Amino acid sequence: MTLGSATLHDLLAEQVERRGSLGERVTGTVLLDCGRGGAWTLRIDRGNVAMREGVADDWDTHIRTDPETLGEILAGSVSGIETFLRGRLRVRGNLALSLKLDGLFSGPERPAHFPRAGYAQPLGVDTFYLEAGAGRPVLLLHGLGATNSSMLPTLFDLSRDHRVIAPDLPGFGDSAKPIRSYDAAFFSRWTLGLMDELGIEQADLIGNSMGGRVAIEVGLEAPQRVGRIALLAPSPAFIRRRQFVRIVRILRPELALIPVYLPRRRVVAGVKSMFSRPDRLEDAWYEAAADEFVRIFNTPRGRIAFFSAARQIYLEEPWGENGFWDRLPGLSVPSLFVWGERDRLVPAAFERHVEKALPGARSVVMEDCGHVPQYEVPDETHELVREFLVSG
Repeated sequence: MTLGSATLHDLLAEQVERRGSLGERVTGTVLLDCGRGGAWTLRIDRGNVAMREGVADDWDTHIRTDPETLGEILAGSVSGIETFLRGRLRVRGNLALSLKLDGLFSGPERPAHFPRAGYAQPLGVDTFYLEAGAGRPVLLLHGLGATNSSMLPTLFDLSRDHRVIAPDLPGFGDSAKPIRSYDAAFFSRWTLGLMDELGIEQADLIGNSMGGRVAIEVGLEAPQRVGRIALLAPSPAFIRRRQFVRIVRILRPELALIPVYLPRRRVVAGVKSMFSRPDRLEDAWYEAAADEFVRIFNTPRGRIAFFSAARQIYLEEPWGENGFWDRLPGLSVPSLFVWGERDRLVPAAFERHVEKALPGARSVVMEDCGHVPQYEVPDETHELVREFLVSG
């Protein structure tokens, strides 16, 4: 059935009228563009929404889809995030704002597995997160330079039968960015604080890249709070290429206060380089990821947080009393390590070091896969994760 612009206008106006409780935390201009099906501009200011037909000259988020898809979203039969993952909806600009919008206009009948946005303040850090589903809690932890949007396929898959929480880590996305050291110990304390605030006594953890390193730290420091850990291309301490440690120690992240010009085309190329076969994903996804990275990196605190976290990853000691590889055998939590055969950031060769340190852990190398298996080979990745979470 083809929905006319008048019908879409009425559906949208109805949703604006009964907007959700998150409204006071959301500010920005959203352009909803259905091409010939019509276009509407929503100006959201701390819970007040002004809607008009037509295209605004300035916008924070540009959402493009077809009339049928927008009608399904407004009617509550699908979530906006689901249509984004299926390639039926495209986002440019502020990706976080579009994620908040998905749950902003909804009534009490919204299905439990549809993502909804929220805020928490673990360790006093204003934290933006997405939550979906019901059941055993699972926390999704994203990687360096990413946001919770990098975990959307896993959120969507597991929310069918789990309570899934995907936060923006401190320093990233729409979470606060305090000027401090962004090391694994801090992220671990913050994760436990988030669990406390959300009333979660124990959870399974799934981390990608830096998020995997954070999950390992939580498992080492508070194993009683963790059920199982699934690690997707986790970043370990470097064993080789440590010749620049002295130089990196001298360089301070605060130097990032100085504006850094980062061509957007280089960001798109950088994102694509993390995949074994970039053509598996539509260009629209790379464009959305690049927009979000540039938006955050263009802020002084966003740059400082990025370089601080990257600096800590590189400087982490591999050996010794506090060394990563000497501490890793103390990880008693059941763990699954998933590596990408063609990962250029965290080579699958790390598998042999993990097997030596944790002979009881399960380790799988995904063929023809890069650094982000949850996006590049989602079906195989989530089948592995699901099997692991229910095993034993």
